[in-house]
Amino acid sequence: MSTPTMTTPTTTSPAGGGLPTPAAPATKTSVRRNVRHALVLAKRNLIKTMRTPEQLIDVTLQPIIFLLLFVYVFGGAIGGGSRHEYLEFLLPGLLAQGVAMGSIALGQNMNADIEKGVFDRFRSLPITRSVPLVGAVLADLARYLILCVIYLGFGYAMGFRVETDALSLLGAVVLVVSFALCFCWVSLWIGLKARTPGAVQGIMFLLIFPLSFGSSAYVAPETMPGWLQGFVEVNPISKLVGAVRGLLLGGPVAGNVVWTLGWMAVLLGVFVPLALRAYRLRA
Repeated sequence: MSTPTMTTPTTTSPAGGGLPTPAAPATKTSVRRNVRHALVLAKRNLIKTMRTPEQLIDVTLQPIIFLLLFVYVFGGAIGGGSRHEYLEFLLPGLLAQGVAMGSIALGQNMNADIEKGVFDRFRSLPITRSVPLVGAVLADLARYLILCVIYLGFGYAMGFRVETDALSLLGAVVLVVSFALCFCWVSLWIGLKARTPGAVQGIMFLLIFPLSFGSSAYVAPETMPGWLQGFVEVNPISKLVGAVRGLLLGGPVAGNVVWTLGWMAVLLGVFVPLALRAYRLRA
C-alpha cells in the first residue's frame, strides 16, 4: 500500500493560470517601531549635546542674564519703582520668549547635520522619512525643561513666588513646553531651507524679536500705541504669556489657554508638512 504524500496548497491566481500569487506587500512601519526609532535618534542628539555643553548656554546662562538685566536695569523704570512687582510681571513673559529663542538651536543643528552628510546615512536606514525630524524635536524637550527650571529656580532666588498651587505650576510648565515643541517646527523648517547655520539664526531672530517685544511679555499692552495693541492681542506669545501669568499668579486663564492651544494647532498644521517636504527635497 502506498503512503499518501503531504502537499502544501498553492494559491492560484484569479485568472486560473495556476501561477502562485505573490506574497502580500509589507505593511507600513508600525507606530511603535517609529516611536522606538525616534527615541533612538533623540538619544543620539542628547549625547551630542552633552558632549558639547556650550550648546546649552541659551537655556542656562542666558535666562539668568535676562532676569538680572531686565529686573535690575529696567525694572525700576518700567515697574514704577518696584522691582519685585516687575519681576512677577516679567518672569512669565521671559519663559515664553525663552522657549521661542531656545528653538533656534534646533534649526541650526539640523542645517549643520545636513551639510555634514549625516542625513544621507539616515536615508539608507530602514526608517520612516519623518523619524529623524521627530527625534530631533523630542531631544529638544530636555532643553525646554532645563529652561523652565532655570527661570523658575533663579526667579525664586530673586524673590518670585507662585501665588497658586502646585497643580497650576505644573500646568504652566506643561503648557510652555508643549508650545515650545510646536514652535520649534518653525525653526526646523527654516533650518532645512536656509543655506548655513548662521542664516538660520538670523532669520529666526527676525521672526522672534517682533513676536517677543511686540507682546505683553515686558510691558502692559495698554501703554502701547493703538495700532500695535491690535497685533499684541492676537500674538501667540501674548496668549502664552497671559495663560502662564494666570496659572502662576492667579487671574483669568481659560481664554488665553484656548487661544494658545489654537496657535499650537496652527503651528503644527502649517510647519510640520512644510518641514517634511523640505526634508524630502534636501536630505
